[in-house]
Amino acid sequence: MTLSFNPSSYTQASDQVRAAIGQAAQTTGVNFSYLLAQAKSESGLNPNAKAASSSATGLYQFLDQSWLGVVKQHGAQYGLGWAANAITARKGGGYAVDPSLKDAVFALRQQPGPAAMMAAAYASDNAANLGQALGRQVNGTDLYMAHFLGLGGATKFLRAQCTNGGACAASLFPQEARANRSIFYDKDGSPRSLDQVYAVMGRKLDHAVDGSDSATVQSAQALTPGSLVPSLPGAPDLTPTPLAYADMSGGDSAPSAEDPAGVDISQMLATIEQNRLNMLKPTPAQAKLAYLMLSLPSPG
Repeated sequence: MTLSFNPSSYTQASDQVRAAIGQAAQTTGVNFSYLLAQAKSESGLNPNAKAASSSATGLYQFLDQSWLGVVKQHGAQYGLGWAANAITARKGGGYAVDPSLKDAVFALRQQPGPAAMMAAAYASDNAANLGQALGRQVNGTDLYMAHFLGLGGATKFLRAQCTNGGACAASLFPQEARANRSIFYDKDGSPRSLDQVYAVMGRKLDHAVDGSDSATVQSAQALTPGSLVPSLPGAPDLTPTPLAYADMSGGDSAPSAEDPAGVDISQMLATIEQNRLNMLKPTPAQAKLAYLMLSLPSPG
């Protein structure tokens, strides 16, 4: 069977993902360029991405337990109270989820809005906790390590790197190395050091946002001075704006600030786009119903 490719549908889906990331950045105050780069690096902006070697799924490739943890902690804050209530912490560690809602809770990972919001909340937590553990301000690569290894793993990694960056990373993280050989091993099969793995992760972020995203980054920047979530290395120095995004058209130039009648066109477009998103934003009850419907088997 031959599958047809519809460029307009792909572009529309990509813009919807970017809009969801912009909304998460504005809501949480987390740097937009970091969230966009992370999503591009993790999934290529594909909300349905699924890892072959682990349970990592969705736009930000959350593992099952990592997803349950962040939804349990932050779900109610961002309209997912029903999902947070379905998750319980186990006495021995980890999380369990109500079997009747399990599919619906995990399906949230493949929805751009919830995935981006939880990734932003997770990054904010990691920035604060890593900064405290390391005694310094963290950067984008540090945060990416925390998403990749979890907070405990990233703390262990970064402390070990500070002591001896030339140590073999796979020896300290054997399970992670088996699941991510391209990160922990060079092309010739030789194991990478802690410094080399850190550099690989930094390059993944740095190269994720290319020139085609520059207009989106400029219109969606939501970073405020002094934030614990810094800009990516090489990212443009942008003036913060209260709007999450003003122009998602991807055109070569932004509309003029005013037309001859004195109407602020850029503000009008931003307001229209924000109202559209608000109309599409479901209530918690509607969200629960939608994700429950997604979990039902197809007829026939």
